Amino acid sequence: MPPQRPATVHELSRADARRIAVSAQLAARPRPTGLEEAVRGLSQVQLEPTSAVAPSADLVLWSRLGAAYDPAHLRDALDEQRLVELSGFVRPPADIALFRAEMAIWPGEEPLREWQEDTRDWLRANDGCRREVLALLRTDGPLPASELPDTCVRPWRSSGWNDDRNLRMLLEVLARRGEVAVAGRCGRERLWDLAERIYPDDPVPALAEARRLRAERRLSSVGIARPRGPQEPGEPLDLSEAGEPAVIAGVRGTWRVDPARLGQPFSGRTVLLSPFDRLVKDRRTLADVFDFEYLLEMYKPAARRRWGYYALPVLHGDRLVGKLDAHADHEAGVLRVAALHLDVELGAGARASVEREIAALASWLGLEVAGAD
Repeated sequence: MPPQRPATVHELSRADARRIAVSAQLAARPRPTGLEEAVRGLSQVQLEPTSAVAPSADLVLWSRLGAAYDPAHLRDALDEQRLVELSGFVRPPADIALFRAEMAIWPGEEPLREWQEDTRDWLRANDGCRREVLALLRTDGPLPASELPDTCVRPWRSSGWNDDRNLRMLLEVLARRGEVAVAGRCGRERLWDLAERIYPDDPVPALAEARRLRAERRLSSVGIARPRGPQEPGEPLDLSEAGEPAVIAGVRGTWRVDPARLGQPFSGRTVLLSPFDRLVKDRRTLADVFDFEYLLEMYKPAARRRWGYYALPVLHGDRLVGKLDAHADHEAGVLRVAALHLDVELGAGARASVEREIAALASWLGLEVAGAD
C-alpha cells in the first residue's frame, strides 16, 4: 500500500472554534426536534440533582429543546429504556455497547493500580452478598437499594464519604462490571435490575475498537477539543486519531476537530446554560477559546462568591457574555434574579434577547421573574 499522506491541519479562528463547539453541543439554531435526538447529539447528559433553579439534566435539555421539554419525558424515557442511565449520565442505548467492552475486562487492564486491586479483593470477599443481590433482582427486579440485602462481610472503607455504604458501593461496582444497571427511578431513588434486561443486545466491539469509536463519539458531540482533555466519567482522555488536526489562531497547541463541522453555516441564539453543561465544563477551553472565566461557586462560602451559588453561564451567539445569579422560589412562585453579571457590554438587542430567555426560563418553571428581596 502507498504511504498515507498526512492529514491537513485546519487553520481556524477563535470564532470558528467557538461556532463549531456551540453547534456540536446543539446550542445554535436549529434546535433538535425531540428528547432522544438531543441526547444522541449531546452523547451524554449529567444527572446532577442540585435544583437551585432546576436539576442540571432538565436545564440542559430545556436549553436545547425549549418550552416543549417536559422533565416527565426524561423520566419516562429512562423508565422505558429509550434512554439509559450509566454512571450518573443519561446516554443513548446505542452507545452502551462501547462501554460494555470496558465492563468485560473489569477491574481493568494489567497491570492493575492499587485501588483496582483493592476493589477487586473487596468484591471477592463479599461475593455472597453479590450473589444474593443478583438472585433477588432476577426474581423480583427492578428494585430500589432499600429492598436489597446488605450481607457484606467486609465493609467498604474510603476516605470517609462512602464509609460503610456497602450496598451502594456494591451496586456501583456491579454496574461497572456490567452485571446490574439502572432501570429507572422511583422518586429520587434508583431502581436496579440485571443489566441483561436493560442494555440492548448489540454486538460488543473489541476493546481497542470500542475506545476508538468512543473517541469519535466524544469529538462528534463537542466538535473541537484538545487531543487530551480533562477527566470526565466514562469519557476517554485521549482522542487519539479521532477527527482531524487543527490549530486555533492565538491558542497554543494542536486540536482535533470533527471535519463534518467545518465550513457549516452558523446561526446563534441566546442560551442559559447549566453550571454542569458540557459546553462549560473545560475551564481551560473556556479561557483560551471563549475568553470566559467561570467557576461553580456552590461549594464556596457565600462571602467568597463572585457570581452566585448556582450562576448560569449566558451564551449569546458564539460568545459567553455573563452569568445569571438566580434561584427558583416555588413557594413564592417566582424566579428570583439576584444579578446578571455581564462580562461584555451588550447592545440593546442582545440585552433584550437575554431578558427574553430569562423570562422563558421562568415560564418553563411555572414562575414569574422577580428581583431579589
